[in-house]
Amino acid sequence: MKTYIYKVLSVLFISSLLFSCSSDKMEFKDSYITPVENLYEPADSKTIQLTSNGTLYFSWQAARSQDAGAPLYEVFFDVLEGDFSKPIYSVTSDLNGFSNGAEISFKILNKIATNAGAEPGEVATVKWTVVSSRGINPQIAKDSRTLTITRVLGMEDPGQLFITGLGCEAGENLTDAMPMHRIAEGEYEVYVKLNAGNSFYFVDAKKEEATHWYVELGKLKEGTEDVVNELDGIYRLNIDFNTASWSEPVKIKEIGYWFCPTNKVEWVLDYVGKGVWEGRGPIEFKQEDWGRDERYKFRVSTISGGKESEEDLGPVNEGEDGKPSGVPTYFNLKVYKEANQWDHKWKFINECDGKDVTLRVMMSGEVYTHEVSL
Repeated sequence: MKTYIYKVLSVLFISSLLFSCSSDKMEFKDSYITPVENLYEPADSKTIQLTSNGTLYFSWQAARSQDAGAPLYEVFFDVLEGDFSKPIYSVTSDLNGFSNGAEISFKILNKIATNAGAEPGEVATVKWTVVSSRGINPQIAKDSRTLTITRVLGMEDPGQLFITGLGCEAGENLTDAMPMHRIAEGEYEVYVKLNAGNSFYFVDAKKEEATHWYVELGKLKEGTEDVVNELDGIYRLNIDFNTASWSEPVKIKEIGYWFCPTNKVEWVLDYVGKGVWEGRGPIEFKQEDWGRDERYKFRVSTISGGKESEEDLGPVNEGEDGKPSGVPTYFNLKVYKEANQWDHKWKFINECDGKDVTLRVMMSGEVYTHEVSL
């Protein structure tokens, strides 16, 4: 009897498994997702003035899936005449796409406005919507809203910058692009020889897919517009991504070896290219009651806005008053806009007295510095 009961139970168990498998096949549901029906925020026609930092929150009603799985979301942006088939930008929602909300940074919104054609400081009106999916069969929301964005005046700091183009000594080969000196966040400087009649550009990398910028009417713009350079000679150029602009170019007439005790330029260095000046000449210390005076620096003659002026190149350590210690940073230099006889100077080693010495000033790359060699 027990054997009979076990057989019956076994048959019933196997039958239930077969029925269950059959039912699953009959009840199979695909991954269909409903479109988002309502957009919550930001409100339609919202206007926003971007700053360097900040975010804007986007939210919408959750979609429903036929198999009860969790939908994925993307926020699509497009120009007003677009249909979202080729959005100008898309952002995955929070929680890797599973949230029905997205905290979008001003940095990204600035890119969206850029893609819509707005220059720094200009206004772009775009529209946005939400696309829901389970990885396939994406569904665009039934609604869309507009957002008016005023771009930040400045641009994102690329982190590094180079100058290139036939309008400068670097030439048009990107591999020869000259690195610029990063003064501060978003601010770059370069000493370079410019060639009138051709164009030059700024790039963030020495490769074809690099981002390009050019200057037109004092404004920094992204792209490769062929703006002919009218400057000819050696110049200091200053680019500021924070304000999307450049300062009045400063022409470098000459850099001379300034001997503090005689209060004059003893001899002039030659420009040898790519932000480097070099010269060789006699060094003669001045005899004083207390000993031989060996203090020196470099005097720079400039022209800016039609006005001539002078600057000094001296130690980064403004109060420097010692001889070379063997530490390379001793020779690092900075620009002092107010020139005078004694301030901001170095000292020669004793072996330079009465000798011909080579002086090399390097206003290029990450660190401005100079060399002294017998």
